[in-house]
Amino acid sequence: MLVSAPAAAADALASGIVEQRLAACVQTTAVTSCYRWNETVEHAEESLLIMKTTADAFPALEHWVGQHHPYEVPEIVALPVSHVHGAYGDWLLQNVGPV
Repeated sequence: MLVSAPAAAADALASGIVEQRLAACVQTTAVTSCYRWNETVEHAEESLLIMKTTADAFPALEHWVGQHHPYEVPEIVALPVSHVHGAYGDWLLQNVGPV
């Protein structure tokens, strides 16, 4: 799953997501975004959060991000995964969802 956020909010979002076991890992990287908002082309320095989670956890993760994200309309995008290395997949499943 991908989410863009202001750099100042990225660490708190990432920590909350992992603490709630909504994703096993969240990576953040700096990006420059160009987008249209309120009929104006905007440019912003943001962080891109790349979340490693499961399809089953997506609804809860989407809801949590929507509740904690500072943007009025946060980017929340899930991409299909065609293959995951077995040991990594096992680790991911152990770290997403209830204990």
